[in-house]
Amino acid sequence: MRIATVCLLALFVFSSCSSQLFGGGAGKPILLADPSIFYDKGVYYLYGTGSSPYTKGFAVYTSKDLERWSGPSGAKEGFALAQGDAFGDAKFWAPQVFRYKDKFYMTYSANESIAVAESANPLGPFIQPEKKPIAGATRQIDSHVFIDDNGSKYLYYVKVADGANRIYAAELNDDLLTIKKGTDRKCIEADSHWENTDKDEWSVTEGPSVIKHNNWYYMVYSANHFRSKDYAVGYAISAHPLGPWKKYEGNPIIHRSNTGYNGSGHGDLVKTPNNEWVYVFHTHYSKEQISPRRTGILTMRFVKNTSGGADILQADGKTFQFLTSK
Repeated sequence: MRIATVCLLALFVFSSCSSQLFGGGAGKPILLADPSIFYDKGVYYLYGTGSSPYTKGFAVYTSKDLERWSGPSGAKEGFALAQGDAFGDAKFWAPQVFRYKDKFYMTYSANESIAVAESANPLGPFIQPEKKPIAGATRQIDSHVFIDDNGSKYLYYVKVADGANRIYAAELNDDLLTIKKGTDRKCIEADSHWENTDKDEWSVTEGPSVIKHNNWYYMVYSANHFRSKDYAVGYAISAHPLGPWKKYEGNPIIHRSNTGYNGSGHGDLVKTPNNEWVYVFHTHYSKEQISPRRTGILTMRFVKNTSGGADILQADGKTFQFLTSK
């Protein structure tokens, strides 16, 4: 498998004729870290790791055009998932909502374990009849569920153990609460310079988001500690949802060099009704202040690989905007 190396300019920006999906409307800045967007029936739903007072669960914002947002709009005082309705009493991190059959599900981290809650509505309330996490022998965070065309379900997550945050994957059973025995395997760890620019003893790869394009699987992920100004986004591809994964030689594709803001990373991809991809993620609050982190968005695009093989995924830094709510 070959992935072409292209010039940095082509990695970081597109031409001035790039389409603009959103324009950054006026309003209050949305302060969600680790954000994720779910689209259903003409409405975009935005979730993420909250700042005060939304730290005991997950708030949700809504939009019809990715530009004008309102909220928090969750079913329980702005919360889509509120503490007490599902597993966890602290460290509510990195939610992702998806639809399976006639229900909506939220996978998330709490107490450094992974759980899945369900609801009849993307606004919640998301609940667990039995409040328990997916079993794991180590601390586990940053979950993401991908359902393949054949109905197979895969859980991507981060193990926090043995000196690093590493991305793993496993196939889920149909109950969405248990892992198929023997399918758990390591996907990504920090072994490139851009993934540990400060040479920290504890290396970090995290925030996986997986999509399928032309029969290839793309895992978009973040590396470096989130406090680092060089927190950034890269991707890897595979012919199978469980790997092996080949990192793109031109990583990172999202970085402070093309957004203009430190700590750009940990997000999720969503496809618009026009078949355009956007990536929502967070940045540091400012050059001097890390938290509360700000929520931003930009367009992504697949470009033909002139050297053959899988298409190249590029980020359009010129389209980057912070999200705001009325």
